[in-house]
Amino acid sequence: MNNERTIEQRPSAKNRSSALPAGAAAPDFTLHSTPDQCVSLSDFRGQPVVLAFYPADWSPVCGDQMTLYNEILPEFQNLGAELMGISVDGAWCHAAFSRDRKLHFPLLSDFEPKGAVARQYGVYRSGEGVTERALFVIDADGVIHWSYVSPVGVNPGAAGILSALEELQTKQVTT
Repeated sequence: MNNERTIEQRPSAKNRSSALPAGAAAPDFTLHSTPDQCVSLSDFRGQPVVLAFYPADWSPVCGDQMTLYNEILPEFQNLGAELMGISVDGAWCHAAFSRDRKLHFPLLSDFEPKGAVARQYGVYRSGEGVTERALFVIDADGVIHWSYVSPVGVNPGAAGILSALEELQTKQVTT
């Protein structure tokens, strides 16, 4: 059993090391936010963006993570940032999950081709067919300011996101 855990962790560790780092240009994308509407990252150029990749709607850790972000959404907004969740679930699944959790930020569907955006960001778990639990804070110019990959079973919280957004705000004031 211990040997199985080691085997399962190897791909995960490999995927984490391939996440796009701070300083990299954030790949643009267009994904469905509802079954009939799309959102592009470039639509938010000029303001910070938080991308929260998560494995799947309805899983306990993902539900807790998205609910936490929903509760502190005003803090993200006070720092001028737009928050978007991204998983490989379909737009209809996102709609039901968002309605159930009363989320007030878009969940984007990286459904087809499955995980294409997650792959661009280096956070697709091909062995499981889901994304890593990964966070990216992108600055107003479309450059990754901060990125973090959490173990898939651990809610990363929001402290790192808030610190990165505060750094961006301080940087903007001093320039």
